[in-house]
Amino acid sequence: MDAQSLRANAFKALHERAGAFVIPNPWDAGSARMLAGLGFEALATTSAGYAFSLGRPDAEGAVSLEDTLNNVRGIVGATSLPVAVDLENGFSDSPEGCAQALLLAAASGVVGGSIEDASGRADEPIYDFNLAVERIEACVVAARSLPFPFTLTARAENLLHGRDDLPDTIRRLQAFAEAGADVLYAPGLRSAEEILQVVRAVAPRPVNVLMAGGLNLSVTQLAELGVKRISVGSAMARAAYGAFYRAAEDIRDHGRFDFAERAMPFQQINQLFKRP
Repeated sequence: MDAQSLRANAFKALHERAGAFVIPNPWDAGSARMLAGLGFEALATTSAGYAFSLGRPDAEGAVSLEDTLNNVRGIVGATSLPVAVDLENGFSDSPEGCAQALLLAAASGVVGGSIEDASGRADEPIYDFNLAVERIEACVVAARSLPFPFTLTARAENLLHGRDDLPDTIRRLQAFAEAGADVLYAPGLRSAEEILQVVRAVAPRPVNVLMAGGLNLSVTQLAELGVKRISVGSAMARAAYGAFYRAAEDIRDHGRFDFAERAMPFQQINQLFKRP
């Protein structure tokens, strides 16, 4: 069995075992190496974190599929962990375009990926229901054509785009599950009650929950709700950039360099990046 198949089977097994697991979100090879060194079992890229590293905004078409695949190759090459890629809206409105993006991502070494129903357009931010389902159907066909178990995550994005409609979000997730998606994901859930509604609505399919914003639940609490996978989106990237920004502000505004006392020691980070 080749290395990608081994990673794919390991990733699939994580979704099948009891309990919940955390899949943190690196934005480059260095952050991937750090997370792997801490013992996490799988990684998922963050489109926002990567866009910020390029000095570009997220979700506005400022990062191309080619950019994304170049970045994910570096992340896949940085560790031996399974990697899932944030494919945003598949970089295409059409089902065929989404499926092609998935196949190109698989050729870059990933063993999973997510497709969302957000269009990237301010006037119509969410795809029509039928088109959204057709896009997932096409991606399922593409995923099943691969010689390893590609884990497809289908995302319903209403709650991130000003559409406070949990019933429609659940309807979409259920349709994505029926279309064959392996994991269901509605970023923006705000409470344990909403999470439980989603978990029950798509059971027994695994659910990914984004721990960001106002949610304040532990891994244990999420597992008790039936959540299988826990991600953090761009939160870790924003935490890193936030520390950098505050340090720069302190230099500019106060002429102080106290931030260096809180920085990770050079020897520690340098050792992390040495190849075994």
